Amino acid sequence: MKTRKKIVVTTLTVGLLLGFAGPVHAAPPPAGPGAAAAQPADRLPQHWTITGSREQPTLTWRAPAMVPMGDATVEFYAGDRLLGQPRQTTDLRTFHLDMPPLEAAELSKLEVRAAGRRIDAPGVAGHSPAPASAALRAATAAPAAAIDPGVPGPYRTITGEYALDPVPLPGLARPVEMQAVVVAPADTPVARPLALFLHGRHFTCFAGADPQRISGDWPCPPTTDPVPSHRGYLQAQQLLASQGYITVSISANGINAQDLLADGGAQARSSLVRLHLAHWAQWAGAQRSAAPEAVRAAPPADMSKVLLVGHSRGGEGVNRAAMDSLTVPPAAQDGYRGEVGWTIRGMVLVGPTNRGHNPVPDVPSVTILPGCDGDVADLQGQMYVDGTRGVSRGAALHAALYVVGANHNFFNTEWTPGQATAPAFDDFVSPDRGVCTPGLGAGRLTATQQQNVGATYLAAAARLFIAGDDGVRPLLDGSAVRAPSADPARVLSHAVGAAREPLLLPASSTRVTGARLCAHVTMDLTAACQNRGRYVSLSPHFASFAPGTDPDRYSVMMNWSTAGQAVTVQPATATSIKGSTSLAMRLIVPENSIGTSMDVAVTDTAGHRARLGTVSVDGLPSSAFMTALWGQEVRVPLTAAHAAGLDLDHIATLELIPRTPTGQAFLIDAWGWRAGTPAAPPVSLPRVDVGDLSVDEGGSGTRTVHVPVQVSGRGTGTVRLFLTDPDYRTTTTLADITPNTRGIEVPITVTGNNRYGMDRRYLLNIKTLHGAVIGDYDGDLLIRDDDPMPNVTVTPAAARVAEGSHLRWQITPDTIPDRAIYVGLSVQAPTTGAELSTTDVDPTWLRDLTGQDASPSRALSSLDMRFFLHIPPDTASVELTLPTIKDEQVESEEKVQLQATVMSSDFTTVLTGPVATGAVTD
Repeated sequence: MKTRKKIVVTTLTVGLLLGFAGPVHAAPPPAGPGAAAAQPADRLPQHWTITGSREQPTLTWRAPAMVPMGDATVEFYAGDRLLGQPRQTTDLRTFHLDMPPLEAAELSKLEVRAAGRRIDAPGVAGHSPAPASAALRAATAAPAAAIDPGVPGPYRTITGEYALDPVPLPGLARPVEMQAVVVAPADTPVARPLALFLHGRHFTCFAGADPQRISGDWPCPPTTDPVPSHRGYLQAQQLLASQGYITVSISANGINAQDLLADGGAQARSSLVRLHLAHWAQWAGAQRSAAPEAVRAAPPADMSKVLLVGHSRGGEGVNRAAMDSLTVPPAAQDGYRGEVGWTIRGMVLVGPTNRGHNPVPDVPSVTILPGCDGDVADLQGQMYVDGTRGVSRGAALHAALYVVGANHNFFNTEWTPGQATAPAFDDFVSPDRGVCTPGLGAGRLTATQQQNVGATYLAAAARLFIAGDDGVRPLLDGSAVRAPSADPARVLSHAVGAAREPLLLPASSTRVTGARLCAHVTMDLTAACQNRGRYVSLSPHFASFAPGTDPDRYSVMMNWSTAGQAVTVQPATATSIKGSTSLAMRLIVPENSIGTSMDVAVTDTAGHRARLGTVSVDGLPSSAFMTALWGQEVRVPLTAAHAAGLDLDHIATLELIPRTPTGQAFLIDAWGWRAGTPAAPPVSLPRVDVGDLSVDEGGSGTRTVHVPVQVSGRGTGTVRLFLTDPDYRTTTTLADITPNTRGIEVPITVTGNNRYGMDRRYLLNIKTLHGAVIGDYDGDLLIRDDDPMPNVTVTPAAARVAEGSHLRWQITPDTIPDRAIYVGLSVQAPTTGAELSTTDVDPTWLRDLTGQDASPSRALSSLDMRFFLHIPPDTASVELTLPTIKDEQVESEEKVQLQATVMSSDFTTVLTGPVATGAVTD
């Protein structure tokens, strides 16, 4: 039973309770139905307002300058509490979010973030590493690979475009265009592999060169043109076409204008990709004669060999398309319901988003991470590599390429100043004067150099995944070679999969001596791998998924002050690297550091030990606004282990012995490695999709509800569920998937009552650990408070007093609330009798309240006086006082009349309350 409380409030403190810094009347209540919602305006940070109507208030941030549409998700926060994903209006400056429940104290803590980085305070840096100049000088050129995939092939190329009827997609109000540019080899009737490109999220419309006349509309208004983002990869298309690939780059402006969805539009992009692929499958067969001219001019497509290429949100879209091609998505979500007449052999993901941390484990992939990415700044695409570990067979290669000096936009010429048809910009904009600033030293790539990198390494992936040429693999798998066509760019690679044998995947059960096991994502800074701060994760390996925690991702964090301080790491069970020729590790060393060196040794379960060799790593060149703590691959041969007679089928421990006097490093994982690229036929794993649910709180008592989770396909697997409650606390549980699984129960206990309170929203996120894939990873449970907001009575406590006394009224809700409410009282002219004047009340009180002097004497109602009272949760009543003064004049009785208005704490509900009166006698 909650205790009833009574709060006495004088009008001198009413403003402070709501956070007003000035007169209480600075934030008047709504005047009537449909009027703008009341708000404590001066508690809000600059550029923030509460707009809309009293029935539908909106939290609004209007940026001081245009915020061009990017690929990172823009989110509103109150401190470290996520409020939601706002809607960006077509003016590209204004962001709206339906008013979430907020306490008054949270209003001053509002922030706007994208990819973990604040965009309303761009001067806030995540860290301050040492100068990068030494690291840049230390970046000696790697040896050239045996194959340079950036060299054009023997085919002449042809270019054309097609446009089909727009298509409706689930969740989108307006149809989406079916438009594409085709670049293909000429003079060959033989069916050729198909590479499909999907661009990312960008503004959709423009009018000439005026950067102020861009928008996110769709369709584009008259006098404006669509941004041709799909034409931005022509260089890469022409290179691939010269090497014998049909290439098609599709337009997705219609999705970009409408992708304020829980998954950021990933499912819609997947539908669009598969709709195009379905047409190409038809055009390769019986319907070739009906194909557009640009398609008929190209050779037939070999739909058994398809490469998907996605930039930014396009990367997440093609990853989902690969998944949906193997496992059928729920019908209500999907815009394509036909047969799958194609096979995805590989993916190239350029600066991709990865909100769901749900890579397709059995489709090979290459992820390009731009070192100067100013949009997807946390480089969350790293999870397309790390997130595949242990999920399936491990045959598919998953590689990441860290490109020093590349930004996000310049991979697309239509997003590049000087090349684009529409206005364009460099996404890396900061006060930092370092590696990523154009023209300063050797760190930053020019647009042309960056586009050469993209085309060259895309061609490498095509040659490996589609043509099966293992000779190009060393460019992708951490073998420390370079492609001369991409010079002078510095491109580092690492990889997992391709039948590597896991020696060490740090887990909570891993035993560490001489260092510590650290968690990638945790709110406990004593256990965290880094103090992530409030703005950006400094390592892409530490990118977060669900709020606050991820109990399955660890590294070994080493700090040493003397050379030779050995670190011993022991997995929970002995592991096998039999058949491997080298031991590969992914190590992070501090940015801009030079020459971190350590010896590597292993011991088998019989106690036999072998020192394998020495590795040395230089930190990546970095500055304050970069995400550069990235795991570099190093290898040592297993020759010494064979010579010492170690049982490589039963390795018990891994040792790292620093040779440098001091240093720091993170061990991400360790693998047994051998050359080669094993076959990786696509595999259909069981699929999990989580749904949404809304229920009423109900009356007294408790009950359990279950969020709907759909499981399709057959097989066994394990997934982790993350449940985040309304207080931003996240708990996790494991769930097993079996052939008989028809759903996963997610029990949430709902306690009902008959008191006015708040809606409670739970977030459910799901990620895979083994044997399954995740489609819709983000569920929502809304427990609606179904009790009406209390009305109030205003009872005279001292409502007829002699002058010089205080008028007092008791404001009492008819039911004690579980949620704060506000009561506004506006001064009106009394219905009968004389009105209390400004010279009848305390002049200091009046000046503090209204900012006006008492003289000349005038009716109180002429000042538009309004009082606001805060009734906290579990409070029985509050009291309002009005101080009068005694004077020497002989006066008749004077009156004051107050109209009460009751408002919810988030101003979504406004009720008209009673009228109260008071009288002052001479």
